[in-house]
Amino acid sequence: MNYGKEGVRKQESALRNGTGRWGKKFGTILFKVFLLAILSVVILLISAGLGAFQGIIDSSPDISNIDVTPSGFSTFVYDSEGNQIAKLVSTDSNRIPVTLDMVPKDLQNAFVAIEDARFYDHNGIDIQGIIRAGYVAVTSGSFSEGASTITQQLIKNNVFTGWTEEDTLVAKFKRKIQEQYLAIQLEKTMSKEDILLNYMNTINLGQNTLGVQAASLRYFNKSVSELTLSECAVIAGITQNPSKFNPITHPDKNAERREKVLGNMLDFGFITQTQYDEAMADDPYSRIQVVDSETEDNTVNSYFVDALTDVVLDDLVEAGYTETQAYSLLYSGGLKIYSTMDPKIQGICDEVFQDESNFPSNTSYLLDYALTTKNAAGEYINYSDEMMETYFKQSNKSFDLTFSSTEAAEEAIEQYKAEVVGEDETIIDEKYTLTPQPQVSLTIEDQATGYIVAMEGGRGTKTASRTLNRATDVKRQPGSAFKVLAAYAPALDSAGYTLATVINDAPFNYSNGTPVRNWYNSYRGLSTLRSGIRDSMNVVTVKLMTLITPQLGYDYLVNKFHISTLVEREERNGKVYSDIQQTLCLGGITYGVKNIEINSAYATIANGGYYIKPKLYTKIVDHDGNVIIDNTSIEGEQVLKETTAFLLTSAMQDVVTSGTGTAVNFGGTAIAAKTGTTSDENDVWLCGFTNYYTATCWAGYDNNEDLSTSEETHLAKTLWRKVMSQIHEDLPSASFSVPSGITTATVCKESGLLPTSGLCDGSLGTEYFENGTVPTESCNVHIYQTICNYSGLAATDLCPFKVQQVVTVIPEEPDILKQSAGSGAGSSTLVDPNVLCPHNESFFAQPNAQEILVQQNQEIINRNAAAAGVDPNAAVDPNAAATDPNAAAADPNAAAADPNAAAADPNAAGTTPEPATTEATPPTDDQQNGG
Repeated sequence: MNYGKEGVRKQESALRNGTGRWGKKFGTILFKVFLLAILSVVILLISAGLGAFQGIIDSSPDISNIDVTPSGFSTFVYDSEGNQIAKLVSTDSNRIPVTLDMVPKDLQNAFVAIEDARFYDHNGIDIQGIIRAGYVAVTSGSFSEGASTITQQLIKNNVFTGWTEEDTLVAKFKRKIQEQYLAIQLEKTMSKEDILLNYMNTINLGQNTLGVQAASLRYFNKSVSELTLSECAVIAGITQNPSKFNPITHPDKNAERREKVLGNMLDFGFITQTQYDEAMADDPYSRIQVVDSETEDNTVNSYFVDALTDVVLDDLVEAGYTETQAYSLLYSGGLKIYSTMDPKIQGICDEVFQDESNFPSNTSYLLDYALTTKNAAGEYINYSDEMMETYFKQSNKSFDLTFSSTEAAEEAIEQYKAEVVGEDETIIDEKYTLTPQPQVSLTIEDQATGYIVAMEGGRGTKTASRTLNRATDVKRQPGSAFKVLAAYAPALDSAGYTLATVINDAPFNYSNGTPVRNWYNSYRGLSTLRSGIRDSMNVVTVKLMTLITPQLGYDYLVNKFHISTLVEREERNGKVYSDIQQTLCLGGITYGVKNIEINSAYATIANGGYYIKPKLYTKIVDHDGNVIIDNTSIEGEQVLKETTAFLLTSAMQDVVTSGTGTAVNFGGTAIAAKTGTTSDENDVWLCGFTNYYTATCWAGYDNNEDLSTSEETHLAKTLWRKVMSQIHEDLPSASFSVPSGITTATVCKESGLLPTSGLCDGSLGTEYFENGTVPTESCNVHIYQTICNYSGLAATDLCPFKVQQVVTVIPEEPDILKQSAGSGAGSSTLVDPNVLCPHNESFFAQPNAQEILVQQNQEIINRNAAAAGVDPNAAVDPNAAATDPNAAAADPNAAAADPNAAAADPNAAGTTPEPATTEATPPTDDQQNGG
């Protein structure tokens, strides 16, 4: 072996060469493996990407199942003459659809020019636009350059409606890919014209408007078909950013955008240079500002529309929709609701109720207050008006939340905050409202159709929609307004009573022993049911209710008059409440009654006893013109006999002509009405009707304070008359017609029976009766009785001063009434036949009997002369009396020929004013309501 240096070098060199060759081979292998790995990864990524892309495509909505037409449309409400009175909208529904022939070509071209210049050339996506947007993004880092086509925007707005909530890039890319895919698919099935039209009906154009028609009306107060080129450019310029380019709030920014729109239209050949110049010279923004200043804030609906929306929602649910569907349909379904509101009548009501001079001069204000603070520990503290009232009552027990002025209320608020809010507390939110008091409500119904033609739910500025509506939402005690419905209607209709039936107005107790008191603080004796209605007599009404039973009265209210707020039996906190009791007839009920329902009850009487459910609309038409609810039928049910309705109407006419409601008699037409006043005068009512309309007006404090002044206690009557007198100004005078089945008869008004000649001459009256109910028995109240004209006692056979006079005998009452009769329950003028005058045999056995007779005769003469207002010395010679003791004064009672004549009908005058005060009346206690 060669171990020399040269040999060693050769061996080392050989070894090095061998290692290099293997290294190169190994490196090449590694490089190939690396390339293969990269290629595999690329292939995997591409495959994954293609798979993901295909997955995204596959998860896209089926093009055959999607609908790109806008789904949210405004609902419009119209009055009875077809005028629009409200627009109901929710988020994404203030839209009015139009057809393509209504949209000016300039507006179509304006959108294409500014949003999608190659709209008519691409297949749904714009490749050039995508490349341009990508280039801008790479070179400038800005993604502001849009590449979405009109087709894509349509799909985004109507299919991917949740795109505004995307919070990751992955979600955005996924939606973008699906959007582009669906855009291509949509272009295969829908024409460019339909795509553009749906786009123009969909887009957000600011100021809570969706679609070109809503925007045109809001900015220019005209239909989209009437827009000029300049105005078209204004609207098209809004699209990219409805807030930034709003022509009302940012006219300068919109003007810049408008110039770009017009410039693009010129560049693309949509308009000529002349058209461009003319449009640029126009000033559309001055017109927009004028329209904006004249545009009313229609976001606050009237009380009528508030009530209407509640009814429509209920009716839609009843028709089979879920509550969610009903709400969506009402506010986003593009419905047309034709209401029953009469614009003229509603206008009269609005004018009267908005005129503060029609209200009491001592208007006060009820405070509703809420305050939220945050302390140093980060805790939120809430303060309410109840807490405020409790705080002030610690030092002033009479304090309440009613203030004499808004300034006084605001001072109290500041004082309260200064004293209870800690130094470490920061005010987060504070809200308060001041509502004028007393408050009011009114419902007017055309009784022949059931249509509610006008409504007022309160006084003062209405600050929001669907607020407290006192005509439909609030339950108040009806007081005496319930008398006709709960007692007199069932008594006449099915219990065998007539208007001539007599009940003794005398002391009487409820079944629990509490006395029933009349508002006039006295008793009037035998009184007819007509008088009971006319003069709103509490004792007569409660006795009648006792006779017919509270159950019958309750059944009529619930089943005939459809009062929904009554309680048959309810247990609360271990106590049982029921409205089936004597106090029902005086309006003492658990919860109260709604204005619209008691008005409907009186409308039933006005309509001949035929009940029709109150209606606020006649029909509802959907977005496609189909009638989904037809409410035009006036079918109802005959709940009272027509004759009963007439008898009640006749008696209520007396209320207006000579009873408790004379203040509402505006003349010119027949009026029937019933007043209502509750205990302590918390509530006052006037329920009345003519041949045309039935109206019910209520007044009272929201917090149940007493109505203390005459202006306040007469407020319901005042407003009722002011409204109804104007409504009837141009209507022909009309009297209430007498139906068949009604007859008249003369009766004794103190017995309600046929009169006896010579006995009932001072108490005769003509009354209406239903056929077959005219009394057949003769008067049992008036009789002749022989009395001693000197002593007034029953005369003996020997009495020289015998006279016959008519006396009143109080008929015996049914046992059920006798059980609760109070002391002094009789007012008979019958002289006790067992107590005789002194002229008996013993008297005449006296030696000076004749002298005594002469003296007694002179006393009679003097009494009669004094009663007649003549000189007693002009009387005849008293000696003549010795021969005939009665000759000197042929009839010592001549001055009062009929002692009952002066009070033949204790209620005849009918001019007694309504009471100043009445008694308190919880449902289970005494009800002493006024007229």
